[in-house]
Amino acid sequence: MKIIVSGGGTGGHIYPAITIIRALQKRIDNLDVLYVGTSAGLEADIVPKEGFPFKTVDLQGFKRSFSPVNILRLFKAITGVIKATGIVRSYKPDVVIGTGGYVCGPILMAASLMGIPTLIQEQNVVPGITNKILSHFVSRIATGAIEANKYFPQDKVTFTGNPIRDEVITIERQPGYGAFGLDPAKKTVLISGGSRGARTINRAMVGVLKHFAGSDKVQFLHATGKGEYDDIMKRIAEAGVILKKHGNIKVFPYLYNMPQAMAVADLAVFRAGATGLAELTARGIPAVLVPYPYAAENHQEFNARAIEKAGAAQVILNSELNSEILISTIEKLLANEQHLQEMAEASHSIGRPEAADTIGDIIMELAEKND
Repeated sequence: MKIIVSGGGTGGHIYPAITIIRALQKRIDNLDVLYVGTSAGLEADIVPKEGFPFKTVDLQGFKRSFSPVNILRLFKAITGVIKATGIVRSYKPDVVIGTGGYVCGPILMAASLMGIPTLIQEQNVVPGITNKILSHFVSRIATGAIEANKYFPQDKVTFTGNPIRDEVITIERQPGYGAFGLDPAKKTVLISGGSRGARTINRAMVGVLKHFAGSDKVQFLHATGKGEYDDIMKRIAEAGVILKKHGNIKVFPYLYNMPQAMAVADLAVFRAGATGLAELTARGIPAVLVPYPYAAENHQEFNARAIEKAGAAQVILNSELNSEILISTIEKLLANEQHLQEMAEASHSIGRPEAADTIGDIIMELAEKND
């Protein structure tokens, strides 16, 4: 079986794609995979390291207002469609899968027009424009949130949940305490603004860490993002917090072993990207969510509100976030053990750890119909 997988730009598009590929590899001995992305996106770094053949189609999104830049991007788009068509025609895949990003457009459109079965995996509550358009051409759509189904043709769409890495579920809690130098007797708060970090969350956390420094009840595991790390460490020091003295605060630029960090988390402070939320709910972790306000279609706030509505999170808008609000929210949540447990149960109830396998079933079905 041969597949083309396309997803680009951010980890939220790339990691679901890789997870789907891994799920298919478990059931297909000789799976041939070609990954198509852009040379400028994170996929150009991540995908080759995962060992998959990689080709590029370079595109950029159009500016919503009139701009001369759009003329150059239109030329790139036309060139990209031609190149995408050539890739699909020469590779002859059985199925083509798209997980988001501009690059998916020409790849999925080319495959659809050639009569090759195609699948969109939409992670967010509110789909982007590209996937809304593609939905009329592709064979099937797998949604990460049930709320997204209404935006797509009902005869094509299936709610599957968002695919997550196996280790998010399988890794055990206890080893994580030793790995991060944490105390099993304390509640653990995990903070992450995504792979690049979140400046608003990071700066609000400076006051939070100062407030809780030396606490014998709670500890913090904070991933700042590589670009934010030096600035936040400086701000923490200026606030008078000495990390070597206060063992209940651990600050890292990036957590390469995020599944292990999630395993020890009793509460998370996160952005509201679809992949991060899928992992939190699969583990059943209560959350304080601060949606990124500039996400396309404001999809992060819609994502966050859906989790809040289920009783698994509390939402604080980016514009309203400060140290005092975050301190108060964390204190109230950790002080009410019953409410925290109810949030954890609500989170676990909406998690879909089997999502990758369910999507794999759909892909297998498409391939069989194409035989």
